Amino acid sequence: MKITAVLIVDEVESSLPFWVDRMGFTQTVAVPEGDRIGFVILARDGAEIMLQSVESVRKDAPQFVPAGATNRTGLFIEVDDFADVRKRLEGYPIAMAERTTFYGMVEIGVHAPGGNVVVFAARV
Repeated sequence: MKITAVLIVDEVESSLPFWVDRMGFTQTVAVPEGDRIGFVILARDGAEIMLQSVESVRKDAPQFVPAGATNRTGLFIEVDDFADVRKRLEGYPIAMAERTTFYGMVEIGVHAPGGNVVVFAARV
């Protein structure tokens, strides 16, 4: 079984600098939606994330974007190298300061472009 998150974003283009430039993902698939990007698949080290614009979802499966919906997705991404993630996030607005949890993880959280909450974590 494989699970891949699809993040619904206002526009794919404004999310790419975070995922590709900052976090090191590679764009493996891009589907145009008119003169914009409607959908992409991003991959890194066996992990995969898909981004789809609200407009693309409305055309493809409108039941997934009810009128006025503000729900987004929250991701919890476990990484091997927390120091690398922290370095990649330098200068980026942090939504949840670095913390060590009672369940043995060190975590840091951001609001990624597109409105999704992303927590990066590593075992202590």
